[in-house]
Amino acid sequence: MARQMPPALDIERLVTAAFEQLEDHGLEALSMRRLAARLNVQAPAIYWHIRDKAELLGLMASRIYAQAYRAVEAAPDWRTWLRQFGRALRRSFAAHRDGARLCALARPPAEADPAFHAQRIAAPLVALNLDRAQALSCQAAVISFALGWSTFEANGPMHSFLDQMLDFEGSFEAGLDALVKGFPDAPGPGAGPA
Repeated sequence: MARQMPPALDIERLVTAAFEQLEDHGLEALSMRRLAARLNVQAPAIYWHIRDKAELLGLMASRIYAQAYRAVEAAPDWRTWLRQFGRALRRSFAAHRDGARLCALARPPAEADPAFHAQRIAAPLVALNLDRAQALSCQAAVISFALGWSTFEANGPMHSFLDQMLDFEGSFEAGLDALVKGFPDAPGPGAGPA
């Protein structure tokens, strides 16, 4: 009986296996050696595709953020888009064990072009009448809020403690709404209701 060869190793397979490792054992246990064992390859095979663990974490974080961006529906104005994005980001962080912490620790790829990424990230809000600087600033604030909230949410003891003091879910919504309402209006048409 012929032995079946495992699928070819590529970035997609590496990142998928890394998420499986993350779900099973958490961020502290995510290592290149364990990932190689999960993929049934020698560790050097991984390094043909990625430089190091930092690059792997960056690829994983990119996938988490991409899930959130894809979940945002067409919005009539930029404030509605930001609220949807904040909720989608929180869900995306929560969909992965240690997702928020992973994103807080991840670094951008070494060859990433900041200008290209800024244009791509700002595009949905620029289309809704914010200028690029406003779009990036607003998104950075919403990302920071969702990241911080999701970190508390993933911390079982802290989440339980906060649940005894406040409506955790309702407080996220109220905080997100207050944050988005506090942004200065966009110039001209399309500013949207506060």
